[in-house]
Amino acid sequence: MIHVSATPVLALRGVSKRFGAVQALTDVDLEIHAGEVVALLGDNGAGKSTLVKTISGVHPIDEGTIEWQGRPVRVTRPNDAQELGIATVYQDLALCDNLDVVANLFLGTELRRASVLDEIAMEKRAKELLDTLSIRIPSVRIPVASLSGGQRQVVAIARALIGDPKIVILDEPTAALGVEQTAQVLDLVERLRENGHGVILITHNMADVRAVADRAAILRLGRNNGVFDVKDTSHEEIIAAITGATDNAVTRRQARTASKEDAK
Repeated sequence: MIHVSATPVLALRGVSKRFGAVQALTDVDLEIHAGEVVALLGDNGAGKSTLVKTISGVHPIDEGTIEWQGRPVRVTRPNDAQELGIATVYQDLALCDNLDVVANLFLGTELRRASVLDEIAMEKRAKELLDTLSIRIPSVRIPVASLSGGQRQVVAIARALIGDPKIVILDEPTAALGVEQTAQVLDLVERLRENGHGVILITHNMADVRAVADRAAILRLGRNNGVFDVKDTSHEEIIAAITGATDNAVTRRQARTASKEDAK
């Protein structure tokens, strides 16, 4: 379900970023539409983390443009990204084990009534949010320490949704999870898409890409190296783009096809 005709919620146009002498990103383009999951793929050092940190305001871009719903915007700090409607769930989750699920969901954004914490309102909102996302946990009042890895991951994602963002960035959300817990997280990713969120999924797991991604955007050595419709693209073609094995049967065939078109 890709709304290619619609204006992307988020677009990067010719984005570059350097750290001293190291050119981390060069002229990168990326578009994310509402209700779409885009897998961001690339080997270690390809620039995935840097790209995510430019979108989330940790590393301001040096060149290029970030567009939000078709308009250029400045994202120079994390608050800028959050105010636009970009939420990032990093790999380390940063959950507080000793606090319960409600307290974790509202950490830093607590609801108050007359300067007192409104526990009833927060618990109600927590239950509604978890229900909307079909997240099943024993109770919103149990400490996060007692949850499984998959449950912790979905709580971290739910926390990112408290501010009702339009774009959700998930950094390796299934990296440390078993099969059943991975399925739980991928179900949630599908729910995000159904609810109209744009999702950027950073992963090394091609099975996850096949399961939930609409498109795969490949970075190689800090540059774009292809954007593929997942359902129409072979596993080998995506791997070739990631590894930079440019001379393979797929690329040779594409070159032949292109030269025939040019000859017409």
